[in-house]
Amino acid sequence: MNDASALVRALRDPASVKSLDSDGWTALVSIARAEQLAGSLAYQVQGLELPAAAVRLMADARRSAEHQRRQALWEAEMARRALGDLDVPVILLKGTAYVAAGLSAGIGRSIGDLDILVPRDALDAVERALIERGGWEWVKEDEYDDAYYRDHMHELPPLIHKERDRMIDVHHTILPRTAKPTPDAQALVADSVPMANGLHFLSPPDMICHAAAHLFADGDLAGGLRNLWDIDRLCRDFFTQPGFWETLGERAERHELAKPVGRALRLAETLYGTPVDGDVAGRARAGDGLYLRRLFARDGWGCETRKPLRFAFYLRSHWLRMPPLMLARHLFTKWRKA
Repeated sequence: MNDASALVRALRDPASVKSLDSDGWTALVSIARAEQLAGSLAYQVQGLELPAAAVRLMADARRSAEHQRRQALWEAEMARRALGDLDVPVILLKGTAYVAAGLSAGIGRSIGDLDILVPRDALDAVERALIERGGWEWVKEDEYDDAYYRDHMHELPPLIHKERDRMIDVHHTILPRTAKPTPDAQALVADSVPMANGLHFLSPPDMICHAAAHLFADGDLAGGLRNLWDIDRLCRDFFTQPGFWETLGERAERHELAKPVGRALRLAETLYGTPVDGDVAGRARAGDGLYLRRLFARDGWGCETRKPLRFAFYLRSHWLRMPPLMLARHLFTKWRKA
């Protein structure tokens, strides 16, 4: 295996793994771990007749994913307890939202930090409650980094719990304030879906907009196969709902994310056979192939390949986050401090 296409094939058609020999399984598991998709793969192939070693590896991956699921839900509950009396909507994001909402995107999902979204005017109260009552503390002790987050980013400086060693990222929108697209943060909050415990998750169309924004309007495509797998699962969960595609198109326009959402749908369809609406996805673009090359950039040991292409996407991610002069000043400051 000279790229990550075998992982995509296994997720899309689990029966394809039956043809793998021991070297093929080594490569597949290595790539899946590197892309944080080992748990998702393990659930996809569950029930198939596999080699004994593969059975053990997939069982371990499922146990790890289940541990992460429980841990993520506990962190969400701890945040709920710390913020419960503020009368502020607390919206779970990403993997924690998927497992809390019982969505198929949460099955086997690798989950790290707890990400939440709150109204911007509640940031001070939320931060104070997490520190004074919840036991979290600041990670960024550097004054420049702290100011950079507060002045330019879409979230507070990260906080870490001093006893559980778990991080929480408190967002007030889904893209940096300096980015060109300006998602409607008030609409994200207003249309969020409440759960029985009082926490919320984004509406289904907004979940897809968020995943696309993180991948194509902000990031360097790190974790891109996992994000597109999330989008595939979300589309499969919701595409039969009346008016879903029309609403997704409207929300993408409202959040100034029509192009990233369209590209995400096109690539998800190419990779995973995702059911998509042609009007929302749009026509194939010449650059789509370049994105695929970047997404597949792994060797059979799970190591990064196509380093120049990866670096180009890294530079692109910074270019998207801030204007050129600000970017130059920021990179020079970080270089000087390093």
